[in-house]
Amino acid sequence: MKPIEIRLPWPPTELSPNARGHWSKVMKAKRAYRSACLTITLGDGPFDIPDGPLLLDLTFHPPDKRSYDRDNLIARIKAGIDGLADGLEINDKRFTTLAARVSPEVGGYITVKISGDDAL
Repeated sequence: MKPIEIRLPWPPTELSPNARGHWSKVMKAKRAYRSACLTITLGDGPFDIPDGPLLLDLTFHPPDKRSYDRDNLIARIKAGIDGLADGLEINDKRFTTLAARVSPEVGGYITVKISGDDAL
């Protein structure tokens, strides 16, 4: 399978676990970000998704040169992964392996690569 590659927008600050915003603002940001990621995925598709487990490889291209904690970035993109899975019409539990890195390149987006996880 040729890996699927999708570019998602940078998640809003409200989705950071460190933001600690009011729950209603966080929910509004989650809904908007999930919807944006769904729309992008549908626009880039359709995709030929193999059966079985999938590898989700995330490369974060921060909007600035600040240092970002990888664990917080993964938590911050959870709504985006849900929107991605919605757009692919799969259950996100199929993403059994997650690779995540922070690129030194500034850009304000996330490159997502999805491939079959033959190791499982």
